[in-house]
Amino acid sequence: MNDESRKKVKSRVNRIAGQVSGIQRMVEEDRYCVDILNQIAAVRSALDALGIQLLTHHLEGCVLGHGSGSKHKKSKPMSQEELLAEVQTVLARFLK
Repeated sequence: MNDESRKKVKSRVNRIAGQVSGIQRMVEEDRYCVDILNQIAAVRSALDALGIQLLTHHLEGCVLGHGSGSKHKKSKPMSQEELLAEVQTVLARFLK
């Protein structure tokens, strides 16, 4: 992941953390349940967007770039079958 992508991911994660803190404050302040549920929905949406961003980056860099020298420095050596199995596992978890 290049520096610009990492910066965008960190910014998105910080925004999500702020939303989660907001939910905690809302609960502590005994706010209206529907307002809290709306905030939870916003956090879910933000997490989904982050997941899509990271999954796209993984597919572009680690899967399509596999064997080209552009893969992530911490990825382990894998065959194409192992890579496919990893992507299937990640997608199954992400889409639950």
